[in-house]
Amino acid sequence: MSEKKTAQEELTEKTDVKTTKSSAKTTKSAAKTAKSAAKAEKPAAKTAKSEDKKTEAADKKTKTTKTAAKTTKTSAKTAKTTKASAKTTKTTKTAKTAARKKAAAVKEVAAETAPVNEVVPAEAAVKEAAVAEAAVAEAAVEEAAPAEVAVEEKAPEMPWPRRSVAFIGSECYPFVKTGGLGDVMYALPKALIAQNCDVKVILPRYKCIPQEYQEKMVYRGAFQMDLCADGCTYYVGIMEYVWDGVVYDFIDNEEFFSFGNPYTNLIDDIPKFCYFSKAALAALNYMDWIPDVIHCHDWQAGLVPVYLRTLFADTPVARAKTMITIHNLRFQGVYDIPTIRYWSGLPDYVFNKDALKQGWQDANMFKGGLTYANMITTVSSTYAGEIQTPFYGENLDAHLRYHAGKLRGIINGIDYEMWDPAKDALLAAPYGAGDVLAKKKENKLALQEELGLEKDEGKFVIGLISRLTDQKGLDLVNAIIPRLIDGNTQFVVLGTGDRIYEDSFRYYEAAFRGSVCSNIMYDEGRAHKIYAGADALLVPSQFEPCGLTQLIAMHYGTVPIVRETGGLKDTVDPYNMFTNEGNGFTFDRYEAGLLLDAINRAKTLYFTARSYWDEMVVRDMHKDVSWENSAKQYRALYLELTQ
Repeated sequence: MSEKKTAQEELTEKTDVKTTKSSAKTTKSAAKTAKSAAKAEKPAAKTAKSEDKKTEAADKKTKTTKTAAKTTKTSAKTAKTTKASAKTTKTTKTAKTAARKKAAAVKEVAAETAPVNEVVPAEAAVKEAAVAEAAVAEAAVEEAAPAEVAVEEKAPEMPWPRRSVAFIGSECYPFVKTGGLGDVMYALPKALIAQNCDVKVILPRYKCIPQEYQEKMVYRGAFQMDLCADGCTYYVGIMEYVWDGVVYDFIDNEEFFSFGNPYTNLIDDIPKFCYFSKAALAALNYMDWIPDVIHCHDWQAGLVPVYLRTLFADTPVARAKTMITIHNLRFQGVYDIPTIRYWSGLPDYVFNKDALKQGWQDANMFKGGLTYANMITTVSSTYAGEIQTPFYGENLDAHLRYHAGKLRGIINGIDYEMWDPAKDALLAAPYGAGDVLAKKKENKLALQEELGLEKDEGKFVIGLISRLTDQKGLDLVNAIIPRLIDGNTQFVVLGTGDRIYEDSFRYYEAAFRGSVCSNIMYDEGRAHKIYAGADALLVPSQFEPCGLTQLIAMHYGTVPIVRETGGLKDTVDPYNMFTNEGNGFTFDRYEAGLLLDAINRAKTLYFTARSYWDEMVVRDMHKDVSWENSAKQYRALYLELTQ
């Protein structure tokens, strides 16, 4: 019997040695260690009969268990280290700490509840340790997931290469605005920022700029600049204001810009804008900010390309290319040659028939800019063709035909942040394309109540928001108003301008009280309400380079009625009753009868086929009239100029 015990002891010792060796190898795989430990313990449990042997075997088993657990922890720590390299946020660390505490608490509870003298199988211990560590890793991953998602979010890629552009013009919303130029000078630079352009806008510092903006301007410097032919010098101050990623630099001079309005009369405006054109280029040199392209707007900046190629030819700013945009060719800055020669200080050779000279004794500032600019743009493709004809060319048609190779047409857009019916706080009931049909009725009733019109959502309300001048086709409107008001139609006018039209619309308001309202003023808030409350908007222009009112109207679900000219033709597709396509009503020849016919076609659809009208309203709201596409086209031209 003792011999057998001795043999058993030897067998046990050999088995224990094998177990110890197997435990050492567990660093390669936790699972293999657990299985080896379990196999080693089964023979020992069967052969051990005494308490001493059990105690000895238990001690060795405990060591094996600890070794296996350490191995498992090492593997888990390695895995955690790999994951931790990608998790640097505080959230991940907090999650790991909490998970470890929870696992430790589980282990302590298990240790307290287990019998003191009971031997825990090695395989079970290894599994328990592995499960606990896996819980730590899983909890850390789950807690870190939101942080990882946030880190992976990337900003949209910007087009490349980057270009820098200096805008030079006479007005810009919200500082000063008299027409569409102010809207373009505000919205286009913002859209170009999204196209990876660095934009600076240079403006006169008019006295009429609201004080809230004057107070935020920062002084950037000042210098003296010679201007006139006799060498007279003037002060040039630079005040800067940064807004929405665009830098606005204001040229400061009380002598030229202390008037109440940006435009006064040609006698005062000629010296003012000679000074401004030269001071803008001098300011760029002074600030050492040399753009790739200098983008000039209308005749007020017409001398900029001329100065750049003459008096500034040997300065750093001469590296820039120039582009000039025609917003309205009717206004050109024409005055006698001696006056413009004196105030500009330009050399005599620029006053020739191919550059500034017009007729026998006049100089044309805009013509000079068109000659010396590297590229000419205008605000619609149709207008780019029209201005090369005698009727629309304003005596520059031959000059523009000569420069047609560098002439392009790009349609304007509207700023969706400024004109958004869904977020427009000025409206009685903001709306989108989904609820436009119901909410426009609410806005119509609110508009009728505010303007003193008969409250009836069934009336056909026509709006007209415009400068009251011949260009806008108001002589046609005057001719048809008596036939327009038929008991089912209401007419709302908003704008100021020529006295003859202001008085005419006041007369019609008195003659058709409750059906006609004439607002001889400019009120931004009321304009928003008319866009939202009217069913149709009238734009019967004699000529229209682009037009913004028809774009705003469509975005507000108001159907435009326009003449097919310039940008109106490019943006409004005539309604086709056979295919139920189109987004407005148009007429071609400049005749009052054709205007009345277009309005009657619109009223017929409104009253007899309302479902088709409603489809057009929704279709108009979905039409993309933003600046994004236009900004891409301008950027392409900048690249063409600078490659």
